[in-house]
Amino acid sequence: MFLDEAIAEFVSGDGGSGAVSFHREKHVPRGGPNGADGGRGGDVVLIADRNRRTLYDFKLKPRYEAPQGKHAIGNKKGASGGGIEIKVPVGTTVTDLDLGELLVDLNVHGMKYVICRGGRGGRGNLHYVSSVRQVPNFAEKGAPGETVRARLELKLVADIGLIGLPNAGKSTLLSRISAARPKIGDYPFTTITPNLGVVSHAGETFVVADLPGLIEGASEGVGLGHQFLRHTERTKALVHLVDLFPIDESDPIANYRLIEGELQKYSSDIAARPRLLALNKIDLAPAGQYGERRERFEELGIPLFPISAATGEGLEALLFAMLDAIHKAEEDAPVQVIMPTLQRRDDQGEWDVKPHELGWELVGRRIRRMVAMTDLGNRDALRYLHRRFTRLGVIDKLREAGAKDGDTVIIGDYMFSFDDKV
Repeated sequence: MFLDEAIAEFVSGDGGSGAVSFHREKHVPRGGPNGADGGRGGDVVLIADRNRRTLYDFKLKPRYEAPQGKHAIGNKKGASGGGIEIKVPVGTTVTDLDLGELLVDLNVHGMKYVICRGGRGGRGNLHYVSSVRQVPNFAEKGAPGETVRARLELKLVADIGLIGLPNAGKSTLLSRISAARPKIGDYPFTTITPNLGVVSHAGETFVVADLPGLIEGASEGVGLGHQFLRHTERTKALVHLVDLFPIDESDPIANYRLIEGELQKYSSDIAARPRLLALNKIDLAPAGQYGERRERFEELGIPLFPISAATGEGLEALLFAMLDAIHKAEEDAPVQVIMPTLQRRDDQGEWDVKPHELGWELVGRRIRRMVAMTDLGNRDALRYLHRRFTRLGVIDKLREAGAKDGDTVIIGDYMFSFDDKV
């Protein structure tokens, strides 16, 4: 089943907690702290794979969760949680539903994107030894993982897109020039999903997409147009296929202008793509009508290719024109530098103090992570967190905002009573 849009939730693994441990060995007095670190949580990585054709897997499984890091035990470090890799079709865009922003466009085979980073493992008490704290009895909890709700949208990666009204002959043309075998019939909307075909011609290969038939109002969601117009966005050129002698005896010029108008409404950028005009079904031309209709199309000033998708007449010239259009588009296109692995943006430690109906709220991923990694049931760990907040300027900023002793301070899921004394 072809599915080009899906919503999924990705969750990376929490980090494992560090250990509180002290060296114990016969004849070694005061061995000191040796608590090990917890393991890192697993990442969630998306990979563009040319062998994937649809997002249907995400309908069957809309949630993906990476393993958590293991807690440290004594002086033995916790094992890291293994990351998970999820394959998506080449041409998939990923949008964060909560932020409403595009995260990545996976438009190259093998491209990787870390959508959720695993939480860092907590540090053991070995890391908290200082001149004034020689026997630390607390360790750091593992950092929480990340959760991202995302919309995945597939935009087919094809060099040439075939557009036109239903029954213009797009599927027949694709089956004639490639090994693709789309469903073909003599009724509207024979094609209800896009079809891809690899064309070999003059020693070169390129990909052609047969896009479902457009009708009037397609740019506004009528028929199948709104659902599949997005697949024209990556094409280098479009072949507009027109039935020169439609069964319903409609005007071919009017039909041509209808489709071009819908493309313009949908996207002026797509409407500006190089265009080839293929006049199909010339083998069915009634006596004396072919010349007159061809002359009307010649007045449009667009490269014109009379063909018969059924018999193969005129296809040689059209295929050469497709190759020329692809070459020209590649010459004009900017060079893309694709990083081997991309990862989601961090907030770079930004935080702020905001008024809250219960008191004050500290916002920012860094602040939330510091609290989440603190053992709030350990007084020494709480004192250490307070000193970190003081060095970071959190206490001063709360005072400047108007916080007073005893005011409620909210950080993530936790509530504290404000006190600037350690």
